[in-house]
Parts: sequence; C-alpha cells; structure tokens
Amino acid sequence: MVEANPVELNPAGLEPPHLEKIPQHVAIVMDGNGRWANARGLPRTAGHQAGEHSLMDVVAGGVQLGLPEMSVFAFSTENWKRSPEEVRFLMGFSRSTIHDDRDTLDNWNVRVRWAGRRTRLWASVLREIRQAEFQTRNNTGMTLNLCLNYGGHAEIADAARAIAEDVAAGRLRPADVTEQTVADRLYLPDMRPVDLFIRTSGEFRTSNFLPWQSAYAEYYVTDVAWPDFGRRQLWEACRAFGGRERRFGGAVDRVRSEHSDEG
Repeated sequence: MVEANPVELNPAGLEPPHLEKIPQHVAIVMDGNGRWANARGLPRTAGHQAGEHSLMDVVAGGVQLGLPEMSVFAFSTENWKRSPEEVRFLMGFSRSTIHDDRDTLDNWNVRVRWAGRRTRLWASVLREIRQAEFQTRNNTGMTLNLCLNYGGHAEIADAARAIAEDVAAGRLRPADVTEQTVADRLYLPDMRPVDLFIRTSGEFRTSNFLPWQSAYAEYYVTDVAWPDFGRRQLWEACRAFGGRERRFGGAVDRVRSEHSDEG
C-alpha cells in the first residue's frame, strides 16, 4: 500500500507561475504506473495507488493556474485486455477513488464529468461517477473530464452510428452532415478542443485518446512516470505550451517577396 498525505489546494510556499498564455483544455495520458511500481519492487497496483495522489495534485495545480478544462485518461476500452486481476482492481479502485475524492473536488469548485461507453463498465463505478457529476454540476471552476472506459475510435464510431440512425429515421439528410454534425454527437459535445496534450513516462503515442478533440493540440512528452508527476510538472508543461506558435494550418510569410509591391 502506498501512503500519501492528503493533497492541499494551496499549500504554503507553492504558488503557480504567472503565464502570459495558458491552455484552455489540457488532456493527460497518465502513463507509467506499472513501470514505476515494478522499478521499486512493488506490484502494479501500488503504482495505480500512487497515481491517485498525482491526479489530485495535478488537478489542484490546474485549479491554481486557472485552467478551464482538463481531461484525464483513467481507463481505456483497450484496458480490458489486461489480466482479470488488474481489471478488477482498476474498476474497484476507480469506484473508491471517485467516491473518496468527490467532496474534495466539490470543495475546490471543480465540475466533474464522465466520457466513455457504458458497455462493460461496472454499474457501481457508473453510480459513483453520476453522483460526482450531480454533486458538482453547479461548480464554476475547472471542469474535470474523467475518461473512463473511453476509446477515441469508439467515440467516433458511436457518433457515426447516431448520425446513421438519424438519417434512417428521416431526421437528417446525408448532404447536411458536417464536422459539426459529428462533434454534436460526441460523448461531451461541449468539450473544448484540446490545446495541450501531455503524455507521461516517455511514450510517444496518443493511445486512442481524444483524437477528434486533439486535432490541433500541442504535444508535450515527459520521461517522468505518472506517480512522480505533479502540479510543478503540469506548470512546466503549460509554460512550454506558452512558447509554441500555433497556426492551425495557416502560415505567415515573414520575408516579403522581392517582387512584392513596395507601394
């Protein structure tokens, strides 16, 4: 069992940096729990337990910094391929974590939402998620999207299925299908586009996380394993984001052509 002190929102002497530009939506793949534990001679479950403390510290750091929205990859549709023992632990751990941290998140004025598929998700986990959503529904601070039993391909396929059903029922014409039509049928249609996509533990892949929403995200990869990642590392990632030039497919010719009109 990995013991950790409760996370404080504003601990003495730990102030966020002043950043000229902060991302409006940060997405995080919380990777490296198992490797962190194995490197210390601990079972993989110990890494997941340590990761809960990191999550709360990162959420606190996001609140301090004034981030409007954060999405975390808690359990993917592909994670069902893991051993039955680890899957059972992760489901039970997710349930207890949401239950235990709900009041703290509410006190921090965080609004909790869930994105994912109902299929195979434990009913007891879904009940805890729905309770957290209900309890925090009126909060006006940072929105925390818990992506649990989530897969990006599954989300887009589900949206396509909903569109097909609308077309078959005569509610929608195929010629009227646009990008917005798809976006309106995603799990959380009002989710902001991802500005900053963080991947811990040095892996250079997106792992099927928010592919639609991350089309123009800035990527930040760190070798730090998730249990060692905290608010300071989040702030450093946001500082790096502030130095990026974002063009969204556009370009600026900074050197005027010698044939241009000097007027």
